[in-house]
Amino acid sequence: MASYRFDAGFARSVPFFGLALNDYLKPDRLVLVGTAGSMWDVFFERAGGDDDAMLELMSAVEAGQVDDRLLDLPRLQLAAQLGIPVDCLLIPYARDAAEQSEILRRLASVVQPGEHLSIDVTHGFRHLPMLALVAARYLGRVVGVQIDELYYGALEMTADGETPVLRLGGLLAMLDWVDALATYDKDGDYGVFAPLLAADGMEKGRAELLARAAYFERTSNPVRARETLSGVFSSVEAHAGALGGLFAETLRKRIDWFRGPKRDDWELSLADAYRERGDYLRSATFLYEAFITRACFERPGNPNDFNDFKKRKDAYAVARSEKPAVAQLEYLRNGLAHGVRPRNDQVVRTLDDENELRAALKTLRKHLFP
Repeated sequence: MASYRFDAGFARSVPFFGLALNDYLKPDRLVLVGTAGSMWDVFFERAGGDDDAMLELMSAVEAGQVDDRLLDLPRLQLAAQLGIPVDCLLIPYARDAAEQSEILRRLASVVQPGEHLSIDVTHGFRHLPMLALVAARYLGRVVGVQIDELYYGALEMTADGETPVLRLGGLLAMLDWVDALATYDKDGDYGVFAPLLAADGMEKGRAELLARAAYFERTSNPVRARETLSGVFSSVEAHAGALGGLFAETLRKRIDWFRGPKRDDWELSLADAYRERGDYLRSATFLYEAFITRACFERPGNPNDFNDFKKRKDAYAVARSEKPAVAQLEYLRNGLAHGVRPRNDQVVRTLDDENELRAALKTLRKHLFP
């Protein structure tokens, strides 16, 4: 028996934490999860189960042979006592990948998309809480369940007769940040950080600027992207949220391309970044635009020519005649953008091999921007 303290106004003394959690959350239904050798008999007995049913169940627990039939009567009795439906779910011991995946499959079979789920990881083998974390992620992403919280009654932290209740949902939020970093590394969309920063305490309007900047970048508008990033970057640097603080430095490094002094610097940085993550169309596009921007800068006259479409076209035509290598970049960009077979045989061979394409983009960058 332990006295579980949830908050200043709620504590319960019960033999199993789940009974206190049920009283605290008042859920619509309860699912008890255990193996064929779990202490079903002890749980149901202390919850007020029928003595005759307990005898057979005790023997099955000792032999590790509990089945659904033996659990049926005790669960119905507990359901009547609690006033909500109670289900029992038998799972394997999670000894290997096959059993671990089977547990996820069985858990998915007893929940529905859109349901809210709270998970108790207090009682059981020590390795099961790790699996519960994976299960929470799986049920949320694959089944569409809303995971409200993970609870742990920390008996080993008992002090002055009370056992604290830990909320472990922050671990799922950390995984959201890790996922966001993986998403960014794959496709460059740092807009995925916006809702995470808002949930971590950043003012929502400021966080949404990050998503807006990402939109401008991914629609090949580095000028608007830079303007927007300039407005939100200080908020990212100053953010001190519990989770955001873990990832702030990494995020800053990923969006600091806008610090370059000129537009062609921004475009070159983006071309390099997209090339390294394998987004060759965006890489070729930004490299192509960087060349045009620099051609505009190098023309005598108004330095703002790089914002005028006709003047960009004219500057490009002159620069292209002076640097034949840019024709290959143009062919590559067109081939990537339109999916048509270029007339240039060398470009065809380049597009047929990813390693050749990556190397060609690097070489063109060196030739066009020595």
